[in-house]
Amino acid sequence: MTRYEELLQTLPQDPKTWLVTGVAGFIGSNLLETLLKLDQTVIGLDNFATGYQRNLDEVQSLVTAEQWARFRFIEGDIRNLDDCRTACEGVNYVLHQAALGSVPRSINDPITTNATNIDGFLNMLVAARDAKVDSFTYAASSSTYGDHPGLPKVEDVIGKPLSPYAVTKYVNELYADVFAKTYGFNTIGLRYFNVFGKRQDPDGAYAAVIPKWISAIIKGEEIQINGDGETSRDFCYVENVIQANLLAAIVEEEAAASSVYNVAVGDRTSLNQLVSEIEAALLDQGLKVAVSLRHAEFRVGDVRHSQASIEKARIELGYDPVFVVRDGLRKAIAWYISAN
Repeated sequence: MTRYEELLQTLPQDPKTWLVTGVAGFIGSNLLETLLKLDQTVIGLDNFATGYQRNLDEVQSLVTAEQWARFRFIEGDIRNLDDCRTACEGVNYVLHQAALGSVPRSINDPITTNATNIDGFLNMLVAARDAKVDSFTYAASSSTYGDHPGLPKVEDVIGKPLSPYAVTKYVNELYADVFAKTYGFNTIGLRYFNVFGKRQDPDGAYAAVIPKWISAIIKGEEIQINGDGETSRDFCYVENVIQANLLAAIVEEEAAASSVYNVAVGDRTSLNQLVSEIEAALLDQGLKVAVSLRHAEFRVGDVRHSQASIEKARIELGYDPVFVVRDGLRKAIAWYISAN
């Protein structure tokens, strides 16, 4: 039995109180669903900047009335310290997911990205420290590796940031490390690598590539590849991310305190390969599609290749990703078809 399988058995026997920031978002709502199904008490904080009420409504439809009663939602903003303090009251574990993602968004609006991802992050650290929570697990980012060309990416070797977004996520790690050393506060950062899955928004200027392409292909619309299509990423299905968050929150090993971990599969998929995998997954669902695509220029701030080493997370957290890209795409596409 893996460490995560053991955790799934023991958590319902000893329920805790969890704070999920960004709870109405893609990853936050998936964490909420899992925690409620494990009979945990969940406080959720969101300002609906990128999250949606429909995500919370869907979670409510998937859990029992008794489980839903364990959820308390606070509409608030991490840029407001009082909102953060209110949310942290009586909490055991913080899972901090709230942020403004997207490299292009940060290039277009670095001020708002900084205010949310740095000022808001510091507010959450202060509020959680003062509330004496047991642990503070936060969403870090693979963008922190910046221009370092080495593959696979290992946690202690990074380059220079390539976007304002990457700067903010690196500053998060610096602040978390300082809080751990200065205040003895348990912080763990999870460097997400291209997370995808159900409830990830396919619309808008800053939509991630997988939901955007799935939605477009289902509708018979043209998709755009930036560059030659050989750009590659370590795409990670959201249920792997849930596993990493829960393991990080409860880990007791001293080596894990104030650490940062890659959360990925440890593989690379090119954009050209991704198109083929999406086609195959749609075909498995009974949809025969004809993909229309065009090539555009490479995007400013994007790295060419990204692949994680997940050995540190395996050894210290017991992280053991279950879903490779192909499996995750099939689960995600089934959801997008039902949602349409």
